[in-house]
Amino acid sequence: QVQLVQSGGGSVQAGGSLRLSCAQASGSPFSINIMGWYRQATGKQRELVATFTTDGTTNYTDSVKGRFTISRDNAKNILYLQMNNLKPDDTAVYYCRGSRVRDYWGPGTQVTVSS
Repeated sequence: QVQLVQSGGGSVQAGGSLRLSCAQASGSPFSINIMGWYRQATGKQRELVATFTTDGTTNYTDSVKGRFTISRDNAKNILYLQMNNLKPDDTAVYYCRGSRVRDYWGPGTQVTVSS
């Protein structure tokens, strides 16, 4: 069974930085394309934060442009999200997403930004 494992996250003050990582759990029967980060704040719908598109370019939601950077280590199949100048509105549970025939989601990691 394919599982995604997330790390990073936590609590920071506004203006701080955090880095999230997402990788497949060991023992996965096949590799998937881990391509995006999403978040869901309390009482809101899950939204796209940043993703690699099919042609390898990146796409960010407007509110994080210039502050967040998505990257990946293709050799290790690890996806990262570097989050700088964090704001209280960035507080949410962050999920990574992968795909191969169907979508796979990470378990989520809490990011809390205090003012």
